[in-house]
Amino acid sequence: MPRDYKKEYREYQSRPEQIRNRSSRNKARRKMAKNGLKIAGKDIDHKDGNPMNNSLVNLRVISKKANRSRK
Repeated sequence: MPRDYKKEYREYQSRPEQIRNRSSRNKARRKMAKNGLKIAGKDIDHKDGNPMNNSLVNLRVISKKANRSRK
């Protein structure tokens, strides 16, 4: 069965809390790039799992595979 992206956006990604989380994750990425770190092809990991906590001690650059397999 093909994936219904419109339904996913409508039911999950467009929720206000998810929009805030996505915005905060984007801010974290810009913050790390501004500090001169090489982030191309990598993910920014929030050590505590909270996307709203963008303090530098909570952020680290790791591979996409490592970040997305984290629980």
